[in-house]
Amino acid sequence: MNKSFVVITCLATSLLTLNGVSGYPAKPPVKVAPNAKKSITGADVKLPAGFSATVVAEEVGAARHIVVTKTGDIYVKLAKLKDGKGIYRLRDTNKDGVVDERTGFGDYPGTGIFIRNGYLYTSSNNSIFRYKLNENQEVVNPDAPEKLVSGLREKDRDKSKSIAVDNQGNIYVNIASDNDACREAGTGKGLMPCPLLDSAAGIWRFKADVPDQPFSSGVRFATGLKNVVGLDWNSKTNSLFVLQHGRGKFDDFYPQYYTPKQSAELPAETMYEVHQGDDAGWPYVYYDHFQKKKILAPEYGGDGKKTGSAKTINPVAAFPAHMGPNGLLFYTGTAFPEKYRNGAFIAFHAQSQELHKGYLIGFVPFKNGKPSGPWEIFADNFAGTDLVKPTGPVQHRPCGLAQGPDGSLYVTDDLNGTLFRISYQAANHKATASSKK
Repeated sequence: MNKSFVVITCLATSLLTLNGVSGYPAKPPVKVAPNAKKSITGADVKLPAGFSATVVAEEVGAARHIVVTKTGDIYVKLAKLKDGKGIYRLRDTNKDGVVDERTGFGDYPGTGIFIRNGYLYTSSNNSIFRYKLNENQEVVNPDAPEKLVSGLREKDRDKSKSIAVDNQGNIYVNIASDNDACREAGTGKGLMPCPLLDSAAGIWRFKADVPDQPFSSGVRFATGLKNVVGLDWNSKTNSLFVLQHGRGKFDDFYPQYYTPKQSAELPAETMYEVHQGDDAGWPYVYYDHFQKKKILAPEYGGDGKKTGSAKTINPVAAFPAHMGPNGLLFYTGTAFPEKYRNGAFIAFHAQSQELHKGYLIGFVPFKNGKPSGPWEIFADNFAGTDLVKPTGPVQHRPCGLAQGPDGSLYVTDDLNGTLFRISYQAANHKATASSKK
């Protein structure tokens, strides 16, 4: 294993095991620059020994979530239309590892995309669609999707609708809160009860095969989740896992309890295994990864130390604040070494002031359906600049993850539209790969 990876992993692990606030000074995040001319290559991505990255495609657009078919075709959902299209099928016709054919369809932007049981499921920022696939997992009629769900809450911020489909004919969709802490406007007073929980800040469940479902027909599957962009159905546990973006500032109205530094480093970003009826606690409770416990939010009587409600679920893993976990993938292949099998890869879309790290792929090992060790940095330097002493703007923001039929890992970048493929090859390594599709 290369030295830089070991150092970075040890740093992340040691910081996450501290009991108090770390000694790193708070500093503003490095700004990103869309359409920057400089672009990192696959060789610039820092990976564990035996792994390598290549660039499969560039200038794809605002590439969000992604799926790869059993034949190697890539479907990517765009947050912004490119040449009037919001979905692109990317194909490598000559098998040289680089996309040479692009076919666009779908006249709506969005984030969610998923393949299950012969259909390509996609989402806009307020609706869910599906497309019938043929035996080669090609869309049969790209100009006539079937609309499954409409009327999902869409506001100016955190509008992405991420989706996952289970094996019982259900589709799950995130609806985010557009009020960071559910406060009364211009004050630090929390709304009680928070009215947004009726139509946002949770996961809703709909039927995956019933057309024209209104929002009112859905089931609020889990609540208390401010914003979930990364989610995946875990076939080993037969359950849904989600990644929550934590809330923002504490010190603006509560300087007696939180310093600016603490406000920049709290709360944790969190991973939950969710079941019907679960409550993750937002806006009343947040998770503090330094104290390793749920904390009552200051808007609702907390002081940075009071424990949050025992009725809310605990995260199965926690990460530094503001890293923006946008993609989640449970790895089901066998092409990667044993430690990665059935574990969770996470695409972090932003950066941590605590670690001075970000724009990376993390990994959480799993055993028997539960995390079996601390998270670690798997793939780094998508930013293309040192986030402690940056020499230029951020180049790439990882967002979506997918597993290829050969067991490789695909990573999207929604800043400059680059698509990366990560593969593994070691001496005397012989393995087969299976697709999760």
